[in-house]
Amino acid sequence: MLNSRHLPPTITRVARHTSIDVNAQIRARTDAAVAQMERASPAELTQRIALLDREWDIERVLQANAATLALTGVLLGRRVHPRFLLLSAGVFGFLLQHALQGWCPPLPVLRRLGVRTAAEIERERYALKALRGDFDELPTPDQADGGTRVRAALRAVDA
Repeated sequence: MLNSRHLPPTITRVARHTSIDVNAQIRARTDAAVAQMERASPAELTQRIALLDREWDIERVLQANAATLALTGVLLGRRVHPRFLLLSAGVFGFLLQHALQGWCPPLPVLRRLGVRTAAEIERERYALKALRGDFDELPTPDQADGGTRVRAALRAVDA
């Protein structure tokens, strides 16, 4: 596992390379989506959470995009001209840059289109879980021992 103080933290690296305005728009859309669900039934909240569980985050979109372009470069390099292999090399270079820094050429476009990070999706997911009452049964420290509280917290998170 690579860990370096010179690289940005995984959880914030994409947001750091996204414009302040785009980050604010994504956050505002998420907040509006949660507000819209304020009076939703538990079944409706569960349905929305299930949709969030299937939402593709920026990492998955970038990986699929990179794999598609790299494979295209390989196929064109084999069938048309070896120069097309440079497409694959470029894609792999940008994918490495994204892994290390959190930026690559398609990132600004995808973020403007509203593709969220896993943390942004999880923020909405846990807000909906709180609205659904998943954390209401969590005992306070004076009501239960640590092991009981931990098990209750993990059950709420896993729900």
